[in-house]
Amino acid sequence: MKIIEVTTKARRQDFLKVPKQLYKDEGTWVCPFDKEIESIFDPKKNVYFKHGVATRWILRDEKGKLIGRIAAFIDHQTAQKQEQPTGGTGFFECINNQDAATILFDTARDWLKQQGMEAMDGPINFGETDKFWGLLVEGFTHPSYEIAYNFPYYQDLFENYGFQTYFKQEGFHLDVTKPLPPRFQKIAEWISLKPDYEFMHFEWKTSDKFVQDFVTVFNEAWASFKENFEPLEVSYIKKTLQKAKAILDEEFVWIAYNKGKPIAIYLMYPDVNQILKHLNGKLNPPAMLKFLYLKKKKTMTRARGVLMGVVPAFQGMGVEAAIILQLVKVFERKSHFTEIEFSWVGDFNPRMRKIFIGVGCKSVKHYITYRYLFDRDKPYKRYPIPVEEEKPGKAKK
Repeated sequence: MKIIEVTTKARRQDFLKVPKQLYKDEGTWVCPFDKEIESIFDPKKNVYFKHGVATRWILRDEKGKLIGRIAAFIDHQTAQKQEQPTGGTGFFECINNQDAATILFDTARDWLKQQGMEAMDGPINFGETDKFWGLLVEGFTHPSYEIAYNFPYYQDLFENYGFQTYFKQEGFHLDVTKPLPPRFQKIAEWISLKPDYEFMHFEWKTSDKFVQDFVTVFNEAWASFKENFEPLEVSYIKKTLQKAKAILDEEFVWIAYNKGKPIAIYLMYPDVNQILKHLNGKLNPPAMLKFLYLKKKKTMTRARGVLMGVVPAFQGMGVEAAIILQLVKVFERKSHFTEIEFSWVGDFNPRMRKIFIGVGCKSVKHYITYRYLFDRDKPYKRYPIPVEEEKPGKAKK
């Protein structure tokens, strides 16, 4: 087997070909846009290159056939916040062969070592945590846009190499054709009717103020997750929304206010994977016409909840319930949507997990983000889980 660094246009194309060849007979996988994957490794398009580095490789067998790929990267803003400098690895794809996987993992490890790292997390993204993050280990059904999907045997490849669970994640599904649980509905309506609260959805005509308020809430709400937290910039959110304009529904993005102050946010997209499944990663003129046709036919019946955040002072007060109530009202008007996937919730965030369970969501997908320490004798520490979390099956006193 031969490992080859991706340094030319031809090898970039080979990097994109690997999953297409591996999953060609697997009917559930959805090929992401080629341009979307390439943009992650383009310093002109990925802002993480301002404070990070990345590279990638492909793996061929003795006959020259593509059998795997992997990427490695370092975000210098978060790498040094760990107990040991920690980089990342991701975009791993491989045949069901431990020797091949070991070559890929060794290559990423050795490159990260040369860069001064002492551990690697994976599979993760060189960018936002809501994209291509974690290994799917249970719930191998339709993947939502930019959410991890992989073969079940990948778990063995990671764990046999020596990766250990750093934290676990869940994907929740909500059937929006069913009514909300009565208790949840009561709380949501009670909060919604309070005069100090106001709930507003996104509008392009007032996007500048909306984006500024969105960023304000995000940076306050996520600051407690200090290890992986990077403050959002207004320019980044503007660019993200503009990029999604072709599918973005103004009523899928919300901000809650208390006495005029932004206190909570919610971001959701129609699940464009229901269209991408028919495009094979391309967005050339014929594919664009097909995209517009399928969109008009209301092919997208699922929505993907990307993030929900509440500033600390208002957490646990029912604001989250009130936002979900706004969404339910939206879906009553847009009845072709039948399901929301909320992805993902980490086991280090039990409060958010309780909210989704309370609204009637089902935990249907499970992911693991792993960590591998280069010093195999060093004691391993998992990402801390708040002590307030209740153990499964244990009654609350």
